[in-house]
Amino acid sequence: MHGLNFETHGSPVYRLYDREGTEIAYDEAIDRLAGAEVVLFGELHDNTLIHQTQISMTEDLYKKRKGELILGAEMFEADNQLILDEYLAGLILHRHLVAEAKVWDNYETDYRVLVDFAKKHGLKFIATSIPRRYAGLVSREGIKALDGLSGEAKQYIAPLPIAVALATPGYREMMEMNLDMGHGMQMNPENLVAAQAVKDATMAYFILKNRASKQLFLHFNGVYHSQNYGGIYWYLKKVAPELNVLALCAVEEESFEFQDEYKGLGDFILVVPAAGPPPPRT
Repeated sequence: MHGLNFETHGSPVYRLYDREGTEIAYDEAIDRLAGAEVVLFGELHDNTLIHQTQISMTEDLYKKRKGELILGAEMFEADNQLILDEYLAGLILHRHLVAEAKVWDNYETDYRVLVDFAKKHGLKFIATSIPRRYAGLVSREGIKALDGLSGEAKQYIAPLPIAVALATPGYREMMEMNLDMGHGMQMNPENLVAAQAVKDATMAYFILKNRASKQLFLHFNGVYHSQNYGGIYWYLKKVAPELNVLALCAVEEESFEFQDEYKGLGDFILVVPAAGPPPPRT
């Protein structure tokens, strides 16, 4: 088990803490994560060190679970699953995947390595995100607008109706922030929270739909979709309260020190600097 080095040329590249702020070793974190049924890796999309850690953890969890691993990600929309499956099966070339799936701008640098890992090892890779056009519809017109979609469209969304509860961690704060900024806003703050909820509920739905009893489902998503045990985590537990879900949340902190505000963000807190070149792989 290699992971990333905690130190490069005498300087730390990241630190891992538990939810209470006790620093833990990489190998201990892998052992604990491997015992879960679902792991939510909450990332910051533009941090290179976080992406380096993702592939390292993926490789080590694959070894620890002896190949019993499923990958999934917010970075692929559910209506692109067929294209993704065809690439994983070797039926289409990578350029077809990039041309026809709605890959993110940083796909080539940050996510292709995860997709190709799944391809190399014959793993499933699940596109869990609601198609962005439907999240946009909710932002503009509210969650009831989803009722007007066709049956074909609805297969790419969590089953309706989707509950939007402000008690869900993060949603009330999002509502209040949008209300504070609301003077002159074109979007209804309630609709913006509902759009977040349909994203979270849909990712949870596709995780549950595609997970297998003997496999670990490792899911990559923006940290705001799972921190404080809200978002995806909340919807997973709402449907399957017995499910063993662990949340890893990444934060940027130049000193690498655990701050009080990080307490309870997740089961594991990955602290990385905001900038700097990636360390060498070992």
